[in-house]
Amino acid sequence: MNAPLSFGLKNRLAAEGPIRVGVVGAGAAARMALRHLLRCSTVRVLGIANRTPQRVVEILAGAGRPFAMVRSAPELDGAASRGAIAVAADPAVLCESPAIEAIVEATGSVEFGAAVTLSALLNRKHVVLLNAELDATLGPLLKRYADDAGVVFTHTDGEEPAVALRLVQYLRDLGLHPVAAGNLKGMLDRRRNPDTQRAFAAAHGLDPAKAASFADGTKLALEAALLANATGFRAGVRGMHGPRCAHIREIATLLPAGEMLAGGLVDYALSTEPSSGAFAIVHEPDPDISADLAYFKMGAGPFHVFCTPYHLPPLQIVAAIHAAVLRHEPTVAPVGPPVCEVAALAKRPLRAGEVLDGVGGYCCYGAVENADTFAQERLLPIGISGGCRLLRDVAVDEVVRYDDVECPPNRRCDLLRDEQHRLFAPAFAGV
Repeated sequence: MNAPLSFGLKNRLAAEGPIRVGVVGAGAAARMALRHLLRCSTVRVLGIANRTPQRVVEILAGAGRPFAMVRSAPELDGAASRGAIAVAADPAVLCESPAIEAIVEATGSVEFGAAVTLSALLNRKHVVLLNAELDATLGPLLKRYADDAGVVFTHTDGEEPAVALRLVQYLRDLGLHPVAAGNLKGMLDRRRNPDTQRAFAAAHGLDPAKAASFADGTKLALEAALLANATGFRAGVRGMHGPRCAHIREIATLLPAGEMLAGGLVDYALSTEPSSGAFAIVHEPDPDISADLAYFKMGAGPFHVFCTPYHLPPLQIVAAIHAAVLRHEPTVAPVGPPVCEVAALAKRPLRAGEVLDGVGGYCCYGAVENADTFAQERLLPIGISGGCRLLRDVAVDEVVRYDDVECPPNRRCDLLRDEQHRLFAPAFAGV
């Protein structure tokens, strides 16, 4: 027996039917999301776009769903009227269709993903990202575009930034004072690359570079930036502290108290139990309330740790779609200027003339840094490092700066980075 839907969803289904979405991308993240979206009663996938349409055809054929190849928005609408899911090579087909209400952007590309997101926002579609690379690099600017268009720009539910933010918001609603939040991380090795992760990637249907970005800490850094930009919490040091914990409760005494009390920290716990999810730390100065929290096994205090021991983005993306379309609320999004960004640091000694290979490659890993320092030192974002040619040697673990590279010509992402910096320049006065 199915559980009853919420009042808002029941009303929506009765009045307009399921929420109509388009999905851009057919990589591992998109495939996992589609497995759930295609069976979900509250969401209807009208179209899927991918630069290699055959990958979409394979997904839909495996799911036993009828599909039609389309090249225009009218053709997509016609396919929908016949009960077929439209398959397109050009994402503009989805972004321009009046039938689609929300776009799920799941490419993992900054350059291509920015073009898709801007097209969707300019066509007044809500955008749900499964693309931390794009969000951490251009999220504050894209959020402003969404606000101007009167639509929602949000990262997905189920990824750690959303799980941590929900915990922070809940604790604030209870009258508690969160001072830190972040991810639970099983392992981290800055030297991992596509070769070291190839077997793991093959076993789980991942791209080797994507798998390397998980292991080398880049995805952790991207997600920390998303959380920082949504909460205002900062990084205590470049790359965060990341204490090792046998259990997540130990982190209350392992992060610097002064830094937590000075405005809040984004950070992570390494090699901890539970092994998945997100945490938040509250500071409770009232000894009686702190004693109450200790009684309920939330630690000795005055810092108390709360944890959500799971994250399920393939399933929880539905909640982000519901929130965007039905309540006009982002699940996790920047609240203003960038608070943290993600810098590119050398995985190995790099030589002048080398071309950087981007997120999860052989050249660099990403480390979170506070945005004011980022701007002052002209650090190169990991999200746009791919394709940049080094002008000097860079030592292992040394940060790469804009002055160290020549960027490829005519990239949209570079123009948008310039626009984002100009837009928020008053926040970095003197930088």
